[in-house]
Amino acid sequence: MSDSKPTLRRNGFTFKKFFVAHDRCAMKVGTDGILLGAWAPIAHVTRVLDIGAGSGLLALMLAQRTETSTHIDAVELDENAAEQARENVAHSPWPQKIAVHTADIHSWVASVNSRYDLIVSNPPYYEQGIECATPQREQARYTTTLDHQTLLTCAANAITEEGFFCVVLPEAVGQRFTQLALSMGWHLRLRTDIAEYETRLPHRVLLAFSPQNGECFSDRMVIRGPEQQYSEAYTALTQAFYLFM
Repeated sequence: MSDSKPTLRRNGFTFKKFFVAHDRCAMKVGTDGILLGAWAPIAHVTRVLDIGAGSGLLALMLAQRTETSTHIDAVELDENAAEQARENVAHSPWPQKIAVHTADIHSWVASVNSRYDLIVSNPPYYEQGIECATPQREQARYTTTLDHQTLLTCAANAITEEGFFCVVLPEAVGQRFTQLALSMGWHLRLRTDIAEYETRLPHRVLLAFSPQNGECFSDRMVIRGPEQQYSEAYTALTQAFYLFM
């Protein structure tokens, strides 16, 4: 593939090596997903599962980061989003690595025998509240169709013993999610608290759980420096993806 920079398009997000159209998806490309896709641990990963794939952002980021032989299953309930994810995959450099499935994750996991070294999800985290403009956006934002206990159960049924299940959540929601995960037998192995600026409290948290017990590594990342520029840590994490880094 040429090293020349892609042409910027209006209906999605242009990365260095691929484009994510998201105009038919309820949830657009955002910092949360980019953080998770760049952060999730990929050592010795041969099979990846993306739960709630949306536009295919996480699947594409992990396709870029992993070996050619790695297989990625991306499962998305909404038909329009799943179709757009398929188109994004087909136009990417890695169409052979990613399979997009239109399915409910609970029934899909029950129907497959495969287990995964890495499972990722940028899950719904709002409880039912103000009505959204569309049912699709409500499904993507609220836990009514995929509550956190169901998500953790599905991941537990699909992960290898040494695998990692990674999510990105608001900090307060992440605390509750962690307590629920621990009560269900998961072990927290990695945690990165994300703050917009050094002087602010963390507003997001990246979490990696495993069925296997072990040391938990925790750290903190600031997205922007005092002059609004991206911090060194955020640049180091994401520069393989952002077009203008």
